[in-house]
Amino acid sequence: MAAPRGAALVLAMVLAAMVVAPPVTVRAAISCSAVYSTLMPCLQYVQQGGTPARGCCAGIQNLLAEANNSPDRRTICGCLKNVANAAPGGSEITRAAALPSKCNVNLPYKISPSVDCNSIH
Repeated sequence: MAAPRGAALVLAMVLAAMVVAPPVTVRAAISCSAVYSTLMPCLQYVQQGGTPARGCCAGIQNLLAEANNSPDRRTICGCLKNVANAAPGGSEITRAAALPSKCNVNLPYKISPSVDCNSIH
């Protein structure tokens, strides 16, 4: 019973971040609310498994394309780490960590609660 409650908490955090995100009119640094919004199509896969949605893989690819400097890559890493820390663990963390390979994307770090985002360049 803890997994659905934990997943609901993660989803609530993502939705709250989306609501408070200001509209962006110029290219700004990547924010966690943008990361969460872009990766929302991945939520079903992380929670239930199966095959990642096409929007999920496209979101990961788009984030990597936008992260063309170290601060942006560190921000994305930190956002993913925050979600991993809030997840109930176990299979959800395992599925989240598998997303880059499932989507044929080479993420320069592991999605994990213990990743050192400051070491990313």
